[in-house]
Amino acid sequence: MCLINESDMNKLLLICGCFLLLICGCGDKTQYKFQNPDLPIDERVEDLVSLLTVEEKISQMINNAPAIERLGIPAYNWWNEALHGIARSPYPVTSFPQAMGMAATWNSEAVYMMADQTSTEGRAIFHDSSRKGKTGIFLGLTYWSPNINIFRDPRWGRGQETYGEDPYLTGIIGSSFVRGLQGNDPNYLKSSACAKHYAVHSGPEWNRHTYNAEVSNFDLWDTYLPAFEKLIVDAGATGVMCAYNAFYGQPCCGSDVLMMDILKNQWGFDGYVTSDCGGIYDFFRTHKTHPDAMSAVADAVLHGTDCECGDGAYLALIDALANGLITEEEIDVSLKHLFNIRFRLGMFDPNDRVPYSKIPVTVLESPAHKAHALKMAQESIVLLKNDNILPLNKKNIKKIAVLGPNADSESVLLANYYGKPTEVTTILEGIKAKVGNEVEVIYDKGVNLTDDYVFVSSYKDELFTYKGSQGFMASYFQNTNRGGDPGLTRIEKKVDYNWGDGEDIGNDIITRRMSASWTTVFTPVESGEVCFELKADDFAELYIDGVKQEKVGLIDSYYPLKSEKGKSYKLDIYYRQNADNGEIFFDLGTLKRANIKSVASSVKDADVIIFAGGISSRVEGEEMGVVIDGFKQGDRTSIDLPAIQKDLLKELKATGKPVVFVLMTGSAIGLEWESKNIPAIINVWYGGQAAGEAVADVLFGDYNPAGRLPVTFYRSVDDLPDFEDYSMTNRTYRYFRGNAVYPFGYGLSYTTFSYENLNVIPNTTDGSLRATVSLTNTGKYDGDEVVQVYLSNKRDFTTPIRALKGFQRLHLKAGETKTVEFTLTKKELSVVNVSGELVPMEGEVEISIGGGQPSEMLLANKQAIQGKVNNF
Repeated sequence: MCLINESDMNKLLLICGCFLLLICGCGDKTQYKFQNPDLPIDERVEDLVSLLTVEEKISQMINNAPAIERLGIPAYNWWNEALHGIARSPYPVTSFPQAMGMAATWNSEAVYMMADQTSTEGRAIFHDSSRKGKTGIFLGLTYWSPNINIFRDPRWGRGQETYGEDPYLTGIIGSSFVRGLQGNDPNYLKSSACAKHYAVHSGPEWNRHTYNAEVSNFDLWDTYLPAFEKLIVDAGATGVMCAYNAFYGQPCCGSDVLMMDILKNQWGFDGYVTSDCGGIYDFFRTHKTHPDAMSAVADAVLHGTDCECGDGAYLALIDALANGLITEEEIDVSLKHLFNIRFRLGMFDPNDRVPYSKIPVTVLESPAHKAHALKMAQESIVLLKNDNILPLNKKNIKKIAVLGPNADSESVLLANYYGKPTEVTTILEGIKAKVGNEVEVIYDKGVNLTDDYVFVSSYKDELFTYKGSQGFMASYFQNTNRGGDPGLTRIEKKVDYNWGDGEDIGNDIITRRMSASWTTVFTPVESGEVCFELKADDFAELYIDGVKQEKVGLIDSYYPLKSEKGKSYKLDIYYRQNADNGEIFFDLGTLKRANIKSVASSVKDADVIIFAGGISSRVEGEEMGVVIDGFKQGDRTSIDLPAIQKDLLKELKATGKPVVFVLMTGSAIGLEWESKNIPAIINVWYGGQAAGEAVADVLFGDYNPAGRLPVTFYRSVDDLPDFEDYSMTNRTYRYFRGNAVYPFGYGLSYTTFSYENLNVIPNTTDGSLRATVSLTNTGKYDGDEVVQVYLSNKRDFTTPIRALKGFQRLHLKAGETKTVEFTLTKKELSVVNVSGELVPMEGEVEISIGGGQPSEMLLANKQAIQGKVNNF
């Protein structure tokens, strides 16, 4: 007998059906196969791509990929940076030394840890912003780092972003970075690293959109490609960025040789490739290798450029399809590469499946990360010269004079592609904290980086009012031309901001492609000349009573005004921010021209003079607007220290007091005069947030420096070939025939080391070679030594004078001896021939192990040891 009526039976069947849908995983959350985390990624990707319309497919191939709401696919912006810590983020993050400084540590394990910590902070930012519904630029997990171009010429402004001039060092440091960033989970990428800029790309900046690089097969495979091969084939980098320039007449993103033959066929790369930003437009606008957008974008995709960074050139793929230049199936290839990365990052899986999803924002600037930033800053410092001046003894010093344009600058320490730490310790602050009240510290900026203008702040809030309120009327616009009604207006006490890209200011105004104005009335309380200082990252103008002001100064923007007591002056500041970090700072003070003799005279009673100078990312960097003596659009036309700084150093030397030159730079400086005349020089690069503390530790002997140069310090540009010549003849330590001021691999210590008992044992089974040496700390200080292995094999074709083939950074206590062992593989015991092929070394091979490149002095002092091997 049936006890359930028809109506109830239908209800029961409906309930059971819904239950079955849920337990089968076929409910709303797993409506499609791509949403099922238990399926293989390739199968999920195939399913997702099959569901997309052509228009949707193309939209996903642009860096700012929109959401596809009907399928539950969130928006995603591929563009993020992590060169030396998370960059351009609206969140506070840890800032490590600039890439060149990291290379100077010669410590691959430290670089691995730095990248791991960076990826941890990036994960916290990604998940926190995702929970808040934010998917904009510089929030994602695909980092367009590292830059592994070979720093072939010290004039290149972006060389600071690289790991130096040597392919082997670059490959080892870069591989550690990739592994640290991407993590070691068997199922998920922690984040995605991107090897850039592929390839044969290292300046000049001013012609990078038109330059056609042509190099021999020998130089290509001996210098320009080894680091890329190491990162892609061995370290498993999941991203590659192709370069702006052309290579043998084809834009790099459309190169048969680079993209098809080498990257895809020889190396089997299966990750994703992105263009550099705006690079696809260069195909037809600057390289003029293609007649129009649709032919350019079709060619880029057919050559494997999956993602376009820029303003949407790939939208022309619609026309390319319609005209038969490309098929939808060929577009699908790129689309699958892109979605494969997003699936591997866990972006389509439940959070409980992704091991990194619960990383909290409390990891940002954690004590462990700060400690490692300090450690890396310490390890990056290279002691270039020391005539028994360092370390300083606080007990023998009553007064220290700290001078120089970089002494109290935070921005110089953060370099380019940087993130915003909560706290940055300048050199001056580090020294003051170190000596406390025991020693008097006097400070004078002395001069600017490149000129003798000196600004002294005397800002007072009460001098600036707007309609009876103290401060400025600020108006913000979500466009770059201050068009329409402002999205946000408010009274602000002062104009002093450092925003991350995409940071929320309020009322839905974010700092990306935004503009702003600040209006106030300045009423001086006394007559006389005052000066306004206006600093900005992108663009800023100052108007006084409606008249645009012309700046004074070469790189700084100073605006003098002869003011009258009680008179009112209407000030308007106009600002535009396109991308990257947003910075603007307005100040009031006085401006004077420095008298370097007076500056030196004012500190002649100090016991020691610390001069913190060099250059900064304000004059060297990516495609900049700076064109002044010695600098051109981000690059340098001279490698000399700016003349105004050298002149001041000469006056400081004339005081007779000990002078310590604290050099900050991202590249090589021609220190010929300085090396002969200044008793102590330390190179601290752009050392990140903890650089001031690290420098003080080195100056006062609390840390024994052991950094080594990853680049050659030439005497001048007269030692170098033409900047646009990409041949490696007479370039870098591997081929340079001249005398360097400081050679690649060089660096001093407060202690001394000796090398003995070199033993070289070839392995005939696998073609490798084992080398051991006894290393002893023969000095009075505990310290690190960077043990370097160089090989030289002369052949009937061009080979390097010598080439780095191994290194280890070791710590030894005073008097301690360690046996150091290296195993050189068959690949490391090979050279590149004229055809670009790797062939075994033959005949006599010279091997050197020491604290630097072998030289008569190092060998005589047992700071290096040398031997020969035959027919191994």
